[in-house]
Amino acid sequence: MRWKKLISHTILLLGALAMAFPFLWLISTSLMQNVETQTVPVTIVPSVPQFGNYVEAFNAAPFARYFLNTIIVSAAVTACVLVTSILAGYTFARMQFKGKDIIFTIVIATMMIPFEVILIPNSLLIQRLGLRSTYPALILPWAASAFSIFLLRQFFQSLPSDYHDAARIDGCGEWQFIWRIAVPMVRPALITVGIFAFLGSWNSLLWPLIVTDDWKMYVVQVGLTTFLEEEQTHMNYLMAASAFVTAPVIILYLFAQRRFIEGVSGAGLKG
Repeated sequence: MRWKKLISHTILLLGALAMAFPFLWLISTSLMQNVETQTVPVTIVPSVPQFGNYVEAFNAAPFARYFLNTIIVSAAVTACVLVTSILAGYTFARMQFKGKDIIFTIVIATMMIPFEVILIPNSLLIQRLGLRSTYPALILPWAASAFSIFLLRQFFQSLPSDYHDAARIDGCGEWQFIWRIAVPMVRPALITVGIFAFLGSWNSLLWPLIVTDDWKMYVVQVGLTTFLEEEQTHMNYLMAASAFVTAPVIILYLFAQRRFIEGVSGAGLKG
């Protein structure tokens, strides 16, 4: 048994190192001089750590403004996804109406549509609505998520009907039951939905790049393109900027990882 445990721990350790290596390489490269990043063979450890790269990278572009835009957009997208997912998920799970299964199937089928298919129609719609280079242009297309609706539907369906019956007897309406009883009981799923929505918005590059042409509306992912030039790429500054752009989402996950795992593991609840 001891050998089996040793082998399993070794495999897990190797897997963890393989997963962590790209991030460790990112941190290492961010502390190098730009010349070191272009050497062959590849340098793994910087000769002299250049901690000033982080200051230089942050000052190379108005990242304070980019962070503000990203926080506003990500927070708004997360809030919208939570609200729409709660309402739609509860409706599909607990309410009865004609055509419910067909509508739910259509909603789930939208998950199979590649983003590139709707990219041009959405950008033209934003252009015709006069929303280009505005917060609504960055928020509205992502205000609902089929996956989040499905996830919350599964959790709402897992709630015992006794809670709903008892609430109705006590005079609790449907709206009150949703927000006072059902929502607190599916908190792990809500945290999972919130994390996915926040990460998706925070890491978005292509859509903000298309619908914004004013630097005041750029987000951090667009800001990273500052270090990509035709002549050369300042790899050390790019990696330093990538590190402080990635740091907030890592911190967010560390704080919410237990609830996140609970939400993901509960996605298969019967319904």
